[in-house]
Amino acid sequence: MNKELICGVGDIVITNQPQAVIKTFALGSCVAVIFYSPQFKLAGMAHVALPDSNVNPQRAKQKPGYYADTAIFYLIQELKRSGIKKNSQIWIKLIGGANILDKNHKFNIGKRNILAIKKLLWQFKLGAIAEDVGKDYSRTVTLFVNDGKIMISSPGQPQKIL
Repeated sequence: MNKELICGVGDIVITNQPQAVIKTFALGSCVAVIFYSPQFKLAGMAHVALPDSNVNPQRAKQKPGYYADTAIFYLIQELKRSGIKKNSQIWIKLIGGANILDKNHKFNIGKRNILAIKKLLWQFKLGAIAEDVGKDYSRTVTLFVNDGKIMISSPGQPQKIL
């Protein structure tokens, strides 16, 4: 039986328990940033809500996963502490960043989140190998730690494997 670990808004979940499943629900403009090491069977997921921690540095200290800049830095530091030395030992996938409520594209938080995350990854000489981002629907994401498989469920959409 799989042990389900929930990654809520602003949370970061990291585990090397092969029977674990990391799950996050109803990603709208938020983005799930997923790091995985097949070699170490180590998985990390951040549920990023906003692109930049400068809007609330205090919240960033309490919940580093809430902002793209603090989430990426935190994930990378934790992976290094776990023994991952090279970027080639991990892959990254991005899911979410939809534009659901802002039909006039006035704020476009989802797109801003995606761009901020990609820019930060690039600064660390990293990049996503796959993504399911944008569009106008929410996503629930399930990451299986034993093999890195990711299932994406969305209302009115066929289930996807990423």
